Amino acid sequence: MNLRSFSKLLAAAALLCAAATPRAQKLQLAITVDDLPAHSELPPGTTRQQVAQTFLDTFHREHMPPIYGFVNGIRTEQAPATMQVLQAWHNAGEPLGNHTWAHTDLNDQTAEQFLADVDRNQMLLNQIDPHGQKQKWLRYPFLHEGDTVEKRRAVRAGLFARGYRIAEVSMDFEDYLWNEPYARCSAKNDPEALRYLHDSYLETADRYITVSRGLSQQAFHRDIPYVLLMHIGAFDAKMLPELIALYRQRGFTFTTMPKALRDKAYKLDPDNGDIDGGSFTELLLEARQETVAPDTKPYETLDKLCR
Repeated sequence: MNLRSFSKLLAAAALLCAAATPRAQKLQLAITVDDLPAHSELPPGTTRQQVAQTFLDTFHREHMPPIYGFVNGIRTEQAPATMQVLQAWHNAGEPLGNHTWAHTDLNDQTAEQFLADVDRNQMLLNQIDPHGQKQKWLRYPFLHEGDTVEKRRAVRAGLFARGYRIAEVSMDFEDYLWNEPYARCSAKNDPEALRYLHDSYLETADRYITVSRGLSQQAFHRDIPYVLLMHIGAFDAKMLPELIALYRQRGFTFTTMPKALRDKAYKLDPDNGDIDGGSFTELLLEARQETVAPDTKPYETLDKLCR
């Protein structure tokens, strides 16, 4: 066999191998936003409505699929003008979910008290959208799903009886940590601190893509469609275009939360009491008594910044 014939044979073999090898699963991410209509402190001259509109404008400009916003109704009681945020979100075609009325920590309440807070919040959601969503979604505040297995089971039974599904989280870099320092550093007009906030936000988000994917591989030996937890904070609004660009650079395409949660992985239930809470994959691995990645977020630096 001459060299040219041998080269053709190798090329044909490579094509056959490529055809026989399954394509790598596309990375998918659903963005969700907690604590509507108001989260954390605001920098000088910024309103809650401006923060929300920045989110909505970015979603539109970046051609994002529908983004769930999870509501704490008590904010509208404390500041009635923030009702405009929820109306704007709804009018923009973005769905709303239940985050309890008062951002209730299940660790501090009975199952009955928690469910009553969910019911109270649903009344507000029904007022905003009288026709309602086909599927109701609940996101646990603090990702606390029950400090005992008995409480966890009781709350889940109550939620399922009311027609809810759980809005699980599988990617989280605790974006909220940057919002309060941003308000402080903006008030002080500290460019060096603001630059640190910008850079550390993106660096941490990038690192926790790797962490979240590692947890998924550990739990399922594959990438599941991920659900990202964000908050409706002023710095989040500012950083959202760059954050979306980061996820695209890392190979993600965007989907809706309900589509992501159709994956069979999310049908599993850790069924374990956990006082600390955590993402879906963290809780599942902890229930299996497997070690999860250590937490490396810059808590102390962010807390001290611009004090």
